[in-house]
This record gives sequence, structure tokens and C-alpha cells, in this order.
Amino acid sequence: MRNADVHEADGGRSIAVDERRVGDRRAGEAVARHRPRRLTLPGCWGALLLGCLSFTPSLLPRGGVVQGLVWGITAVIGYGLGVLAAAVWRGFADRAARTPRARSWRGFAWTAAPVVAAAVVLGQAWQSDIRRLVDAAPVDVGSLVAMPFVAAATFVVLLAVGRCVRWVYHRLSGLLSRWIGARAATTLGWLLAAALTYLLVSGLLLDGFVAAANRAFSVHNATTAEGVAAPSSGLRSGGPGSLVPWETLGREGRNFAALGPLPGDIERLGARPAVAPIRAYAGLDSAPDAEARAALAVRDLERAGGLARRNLLVVVTTGSGWVDPALVDSFEYLAHGDSATVALQYSYLPSWMSYLVDQTKAREAGRALVDAVYGTWTTLPPETRPRLFFAGESLGSFGAEAGFSGEFDLANRADGVLFAGPPNFNPLFREFTDHRDPGSPEVQPVYRQGRIVRFADDAEPPVPPTDRPWSGGRVLYMINPSDPIVWWSPRLALHEPDWIAEPPGRDVLGGVVWIPFVTFWQVTADLPFAVDPPGGHGHNYVSRYVDGWTAVLPPTGYGPEQLAALREAIG
Repeated sequence: MRNADVHEADGGRSIAVDERRVGDRRAGEAVARHRPRRLTLPGCWGALLLGCLSFTPSLLPRGGVVQGLVWGITAVIGYGLGVLAAAVWRGFADRAARTPRARSWRGFAWTAAPVVAAAVVLGQAWQSDIRRLVDAAPVDVGSLVAMPFVAAATFVVLLAVGRCVRWVYHRLSGLLSRWIGARAATTLGWLLAAALTYLLVSGLLLDGFVAAANRAFSVHNATTAEGVAAPSSGLRSGGPGSLVPWETLGREGRNFAALGPLPGDIERLGARPAVAPIRAYAGLDSAPDAEARAALAVRDLERAGGLARRNLLVVVTTGSGWVDPALVDSFEYLAHGDSATVALQYSYLPSWMSYLVDQTKAREAGRALVDAVYGTWTTLPPETRPRLFFAGESLGSFGAEAGFSGEFDLANRADGVLFAGPPNFNPLFREFTDHRDPGSPEVQPVYRQGRIVRFADDAEPPVPPTDRPWSGGRVLYMINPSDPIVWWSPRLALHEPDWIAEPPGRDVLGGVVWIPFVTFWQVTADLPFAVDPPGGHGHNYVSRYVDGWTAVLPPTGYGPEQLAALREAIG
């Protein structure tokens, strides 16, 4: 019995070893079976469908290269969805994948050719309509020729990346199946593959890209634009007696401190005596952190006499410290030079890149500057305090919002607020639009009957609702309906927003529809080119600041003809 027991035990171990070897072999066969060698027919149908839908219109006109990128990206997404749909169908049908017949591929080819041609023709017709709406230049024919090649290259590269991820998944699940059950190995394999991909993209590629961009743009920050020299007036940071050395202001800070309207320019348009405006600024190299830079900028503002002016403007910059000249110039003209403006830099990166990766820095800088200015302002006697205004464009509005808790906080701490092109993730902007009065559209919302916060989607006053009083501290958001910065959100991938379901804005094509995944990538592709359209369209608010400030800080003493001349000068 003892020998029999031994033989039985040995036999059990042998069977277990054989089963493990069979499992390993099957796992290896599964990896080989799933090794990508060719395109699948369901995937190609999905790529055809979503790829053609990518030609539908979005907010801004797209050139051939950009359309090629959107086409390639959405085609890859369609390919993946087609493969997934086929796998789900096989699961319900409980059968293995079958090799498509030659006539099935011929049917796909005969269908794809006219469908793609029709999509391209219709797409270009829609693009022409959008160009007319936003006054954009005609499309470059050369870029249209490059479009299919860009789309093909994008599709191939992204498909290869996706197949690499799938290969990793199969390898991991095959290895895990040696120790755990097949279902658990499959689930855990997917989770591990997704985690590795995320860590690679966010931890290595993205961080490396941001670090390299910081190094590159820090070099650019040390340069000075042609024709810009240190100011000879002590009313500017970097000038005589300034607490902020000229060389620490950064490129955009030096532009801000050195340029702007002179008293003669203001008098010529305003038809009354004017004084030289004051501008204070602190760059990244001026102090070690946001709080220290804000304190330094406020001290330099005090030194220059900024707190003795009639109007004090706090501007939160975008990205590399850029302040839209039209924003501040318009304010200084309408204030007849009796103004002081303070700002600071928080990043080396340009606006669109900061928009994606520097949101925390923008929030810290905005809160620090708002608190520093307001804290100093409250120490002044009420009868001698300047009128206090806040402003920000794009990511600057996001940073400025960080200094306030809501509409009454804005009204209580400011005499006026002007935000232009707010990103969709701005907390207060989202609060005001999401809780807008019933019946008001998202492109022109009305919040609490416009008692404090109002929105303008047109360049011409008055600001609606015109039948309601608007007294005290006025808060105005300027939004162009065709501005992708305002409407871009990851939610676009799977959720239809109100601004698409509602009647379109004044410069948005009526044919814009929401398509899952496709609309998200279309609006994403609009972001890098948001400032390219003429003023009043896209993310270009230059021509609208005169009317925006006229609404926020009346009366200005400018008549209709003077305002028209000022709009032309600013534009």
C-alpha cells in the first residue's frame, strides 16, 4: 500500500506537471493567435465610419494637416470599437473568429471609396462655410494634398501603439495563467497593461516633455523682444528706482513694463488731459515663489504711487507671463491714464501648454496676487482707496477666480471684473453657467437675472439682460461662441453639451452635431489654432476689450465716435 501510495502521488504530480505544461502551451498559442498580423474587417468598418464622421464641422476651420490628424485619430478609435464589437458578438454567439472571404473585402473597398470621397467633399464645403463665419483666410491647397498621407501615418502609428499594448496584455495574462485561473489572469492582465501604459505616458513621456519644454522656454524667457528697452520712467517695474530688476522680469514682463500708451496717445483719443499709467510686474526670477513674487510686485506698485491712482487693475497672466496688450491698453485709455496695473509671471510655458499642465501654478499665482493686493488695499482709508478691478484672459481667468469664493465675494471685493475666454474647467464659470436661469442658452447664459454676473457673446453693448439693473461691482465674462478654450472638456467624448444641442452661437455653423469621441477630438484639434481667427472669433478677444471695459467701469467720458476710434486703435 505504501508503494502504491507513492506511485499514486507521483502520478498525481506528473498529471499536474503535464496540465501546467499544457496550460503554458495553450497560453503561448493564445499569444501567437492574438499576435497582430493583419487588419480585421470589423475594425476597418469601424475606422471607415468614424473616420468619415471626422469631416463633420466643429468650431473653427481646419487645414488639411489638422484634418488629417483628426481623421487618423478617429479612424483608430473606430477601428478599436469595431474590433471590440466583433469580439462581443462572438462572445454572445459562442464561436471563434473567422477569416473574412475575399468578396467581403471587395465589398468593403467598393463601399469605402465613394463614402470617403463624399466625406472629403462635404467636409471642405463645411470648412468653407466656417471660414466665412469667422472671416478666416482660404485653405491652403497643399495641405489638402497632404491630408490623406497625414491620416494614414497617424492611423498606422497609433494602431501600432495599440497593438503593442494588446501584446503586453496577452503576455501578462499568459504568464499569470500559470498561477491563477484564466478569467482572473485575463482581468489582471488588462489592469496591469493599462497601468503600465498610463505610467509610461504620464510618468515618462509627459513629464519628460514638460521638463524639456521648461528648459527650452526658460531660454526664450531670458531674451528681449526687438525694440523693447528698459523704461526710463520710475512708474514702471524695471525702471529707475524699481524694486524689481529689469533682467528678472522675463520676456513677457519686459514687454508689459516697457510698452503701452503714452499720455499723448490717451489725450488724442480721450479728448481730455491724461497722465502716464503705472505698471508693476514680478517675473519668475524676481522672487523664489508665487507668494514672494506677489508681495514684491505690490511693494513696487506702492513705490511707484499706484495706490494713489483712481483705478487699480489686477491682472492674472497666462502661461509665460503674457498679458494681452489690448486688455490693459483699453483699461488705461478709458481711465485716461489715471490707473495702475499689477501682474506677475508663474511659468515659462506658453499659454496653450500651461493650459494643459500648469493649472496648479496658475491657481497659486492668482490667489497669491489677489490676496496680496486686496490685503494692502484694505489698509488704506476708504475715502482714498482706488477703485479695484480684476481681469484675466484664458488661464488667467482661472487663476483670478481662485482668489474668490463666489458671486458675492466678487462683488464685495471688486468694483469690476472682466474675464475673457474662460476655460471650461473654471470653477466659478461652471457654477454660473450650470446654474443659469431657465431658458437662457449656454452660449449666452443669464445667472440670477444678471444682478452681478453677466455674459457677453457679442462685441457690441449693451450686455443682456437689458431690462434688469446692474449696479455695484460688475462681473463680466466675454465668450466667443467659436472659442474652443471655452467649450473643450473631456466630457465631450461621451456626453453631449448644451451648447451643441441648443441653437448655435453667432459664429458657429448650424451643422455642428455631437458625435461620441469624434467631437472631442475635433474640438481638441481646434485648441492650438484658437487665436488664429480675426478678433471677435475663436480665442481672439482683442477687438472686444474696449466694449468689455466700457460695460464694467462706466462712465468713461468717451462718446460713441471716440469709442469707435479707440476700437480701431486697439484692434
